Amino acid sequence: MTPEAAFVRSPNIILVGLPGVGKTSVGRGAARLLNRPFIDFDTEIEHREHASVAEIFARRGEAYFRSLEADLTRELAASRGMVMAPGGGWVSNLDAMALLRSTGRMIYLRADPLAVLARMAAGRARRPLLEGPEPLRTLMGLYESRRPLYETADLVLDTEVIGKTEVIEQVRQYALSLGQED
Repeated sequence: MTPEAAFVRSPNIILVGLPGVGKTSVGRGAARLLNRPFIDFDTEIEHREHASVAEIFARRGEAYFRSLEADLTRELAASRGMVMAPGGGWVSNLDAMALLRSTGRMIYLRADPLAVLARMAAGRARRPLLEGPEPLRTLMGLYESRRPLYETADLVLDTEVIGKTEVIEQVRQYALSLGQED
């Protein structure tokens, strides 16, 4: 099989987890090593809307943003061989999750909310759901409500225990092992 044929047949890799857990940086790194396209849902939506996620939330609300995520998911449902990083709340849309899982494998990048908050302390303004007076309480609530959905992933990587470089390598190895299953 040619590399191109293997790529077209390869399942998508879908990285999920809390905001700030490293989906984008891990996704970019793994996609580069795998020579696959990478898409960060938030960045793509910002590009299409000509506004930041925070501005979209402020102007149109979370429901509108989630509808944009669902639209993007439907667009990508037939794709293969990509590395994808949906937003942290994407898993709450069970229909969207089912669409991508039919062509991909989900990897949960797990980290405790306190660790995640410490990592993104400087960039919290870009996280509209964490802009309130008690971001840790908000993040804990998101974690508790989404954790059962995150834990349905095909693979769980604990990003508090292993460093980013090793997480990227484990994602790469997992993706390569999926190509061998065909």
